[in-house]
Amino acid sequence: MTIANSRTLDSLDGRIILALDKDPEASALALSRTLGVARNTVHARLARLERSGALRSFSRRLDPAALGYELMAFLSLEISQTRFGSVESGLAAIPEVIEVHATTGDADLMAKVVARGTADLYRITNQILEIDGIQRTSTAISVMELMPPRYDGLISRLSEQESRTSD
Repeated sequence: MTIANSRTLDSLDGRIILALDKDPEASALALSRTLGVARNTVHARLARLERSGALRSFSRRLDPAALGYELMAFLSLEISQTRFGSVESGLAAIPEVIEVHATTGDADLMAKVVARGTADLYRITNQILEIDGIQRTSTAISVMELMPPRYDGLISRLSEQESRTSD
């Protein structure tokens, strides 16, 4: 997903995000004190980051296992190119499909799916196969998450690069 109507994040944006990583419940006032900037500046930056889509919904931090979905799988989907709209809306209607990417290679789409177990994954896969335009699926079950999504290194690099260029 691209960030619509936004500019590239700058050093202060990165510092705010890293501070929120350390203390997700920090108020704008607490962040302003920690970072040494005006409270209104922090508030305006957070509002802009949310409006632009740079900060995603709070629910994206949730571990699916906490909801009883302990199995994660990646489905490669081959679709009929003329049915892309029905495929997209059909996948969006299945709550267990938590992420979908258009890809290059043999598959057209890659879907990240959560399930309560293998029988539930079988049910979900069959539900996906019923969507008009899905031609074939191939499933890979995740046996262990080795590295969860992480952005702190990229944000730190941004802050470091900008502080070096301003010296």
